[in-house]
Amino acid sequence: MAKTKPSSSSKSKGKHSLDANRSNESSNENRSAATVRRLKMYNNRPKRNSKGKVLKHEFQSKELPNTRITPDRRWFGNTRVIVQKELEVFRQELQNHQSNNYNVILRGRKLPMSLLNDHQKQAKIHLLEREPFEHAFGPKGKRKRPRLLAADYESLVKKAGGSQDAFEEKNADNPHLEGDEGDGFRDAVRHTMFEKGQSKRIWGELYKVLDSSDVVVQVLDARDPQGTRCRHLEKHLKENCIHKHLILLLNKCDLIPAWATKGWLRVLSKEYPTLAFHASITKPFGKGSLLSVLRQFARLKKDKQAISVGFIGYPNVGKSSVINTLRTKNVCKVAPIPGETKVWQYITLTKRIFLIDCPGVVYPNSDSETDIVLKGVVRVSNLQDAAEHIGEVLRRVKREHLERAYKIKDWEDESDFLLKLCHLTGKLLKGGEPDLMTAAKMVLHDWQRGKIPFFVPPPRLEEEDDNASKEPTDGEDGSDAAMKAIADVTSQQLNDTIPYASLDEDNEEVDD
Repeated sequence: MAKTKPSSSSKSKGKHSLDANRSNESSNENRSAATVRRLKMYNNRPKRNSKGKVLKHEFQSKELPNTRITPDRRWFGNTRVIVQKELEVFRQELQNHQSNNYNVILRGRKLPMSLLNDHQKQAKIHLLEREPFEHAFGPKGKRKRPRLLAADYESLVKKAGGSQDAFEEKNADNPHLEGDEGDGFRDAVRHTMFEKGQSKRIWGELYKVLDSSDVVVQVLDARDPQGTRCRHLEKHLKENCIHKHLILLLNKCDLIPAWATKGWLRVLSKEYPTLAFHASITKPFGKGSLLSVLRQFARLKKDKQAISVGFIGYPNVGKSSVINTLRTKNVCKVAPIPGETKVWQYITLTKRIFLIDCPGVVYPNSDSETDIVLKGVVRVSNLQDAAEHIGEVLRRVKREHLERAYKIKDWEDESDFLLKLCHLTGKLLKGGEPDLMTAAKMVLHDWQRGKIPFFVPPPRLEEEDDNASKEPTDGEDGSDAAMKAIADVTSQQLNDTIPYASLDEDNEEVDD
């Protein structure tokens, strides 16, 4: 049988495995360039002779038989040699720069932080001073009786009784210990309502936000900045999270006079970058300054694709409102009552900036129940006896402000004030009895919403230095310009027209 000649069409099709025009067996499509490169990679094998010796390889040096792989100086490019004196000088300069919150350390991952961090030296246990090695081990070892606190049970009981007496004498003047009250009574257990914002779930949400954030914004109430501030978190960030940046944000600055806002800005800016803010979607204040600062921090973090900004603070200070103001729409649920935000949530501001909303956290302190209520931690509608907190409101607020707000002229004490308020507003029960509870809750509602004028004045300072905030040090990749811009933004607000409450100019002596 005669052999048939192949057709011309079959000659045009490539049959080699590295031919890009060869079609796949599974489909009629041609092979991609990636598939061809992968197939060529399989041929990069060393060529050997019959004895197995490598004759030629792609990564082999031409100078045979000295080496197989060409050495490169870049292998050792990460090593540095530094003497101890230069290391101490660099460590001291690094510590000075870290103490200034307006400085940023760039490329911290490339620094040997384990050498630069001066950890406290651990106390050595001098075992050999107590007992030589020869007396414990070896042929000259001496078996000693262990040193006990007491030789028998009676001496142990006597020693325990003496320790108890010494402890009671030492802590006799400490009023915080239970059972040591002079009158023999113990403080009543607080209602669980006054422990809001202190649960493990809330603290877990807080630390999730801290771990996920590159920049932490602590939102403070401008009426009482120091009372809504958390020193514990600031210390935690400074010791354990040096790479994170902290900003203080004075929200609700429209509820206090402009001179008080500028005074708090001067005081707090010495510690951290501080901005004044008024959260409002339609007429905000400080929005441009905050956005400028966040953009500067994003500029400093060029090695990251995006930065996360976490908002933390007390309940009802306006964290969600600040995020809504930055987005110019309602992306977070807000309410004039504490505890509206339950869990943390991510919000996209720009391609490079993400915002994280956090539930309000109440930090451990020695606040009384009245202080907790007046800070806005507890919902007024849940109070069982709201009238007992009115006395503190009357002591903190000036009499003329209360007269202007409730049209009440004279009162003797909080009971008389609530009684007159009930008759004036018609809050009466059956038989014409005054509803003191409803009137007290109405006053506390007005307090939390800012309808009653109150603020803590800033501490009186001496004449401010021109260089209140230290100048940022020179850095790389424009970091000095970025930190100078942040310092300029924080100082520029002192010259801006800040929205203020319609109070009299003689409000400088408002009680704490």
